[in-house]
Amino acid sequence: MAPGVRLVQKISSTRSFARIAPHVIPVMDRTVHRLTRGRVMLSAQMLPGLVLTVPGAKSGQPRTVPLACMPQKGPPESWVLVGSNFGRTGHPAWTANLLGSPDEAVVSWKGRDIPVRARLLQGPERAEVWKAALAFWPPYATYQARIEREIRLFRLERREVPD
Repeated sequence: MAPGVRLVQKISSTRSFARIAPHVIPVMDRTVHRLTRGRVMLSAQMLPGLVLTVPGAKSGQPRTVPLACMPQKGPPESWVLVGSNFGRTGHPAWTANLLGSPDEAVVSWKGRDIPVRARLLQGPERAEVWKAALAFWPPYATYQARIEREIRLFRLERREVPD
């Protein structure tokens, strides 16, 4: 692993990062993603990233958020999302949105909009994916240790859209 990645992992495990990052990183990612027509996300230089659009759990209005993801080898094409919220107390809003509308999500991945179905991972499957998530990005362990809630993990799989 490159020294730069280790430094970013160390910084991202701090409480200061947890306070600041949620207000800065998504704004930067949305802007660059929009300007490059979905081809680039700044945070994806460290971790793979996608942009998730899903109806809001309360409003029903489309909510768009850039997120780090763990692309899964396919077929089918799929991604794992980790609802770490940078180790902050509450679940991130996008997780409630996925729980409320699991069949209405769309991801922007490498410039393509892909309809997906979301599934909250539980039990042995969750345990296996959590282990992979910790190997993928070790700061997730720090985030989990800092909070009482269990970090939600979702698998997003491509879904067919009727014509």
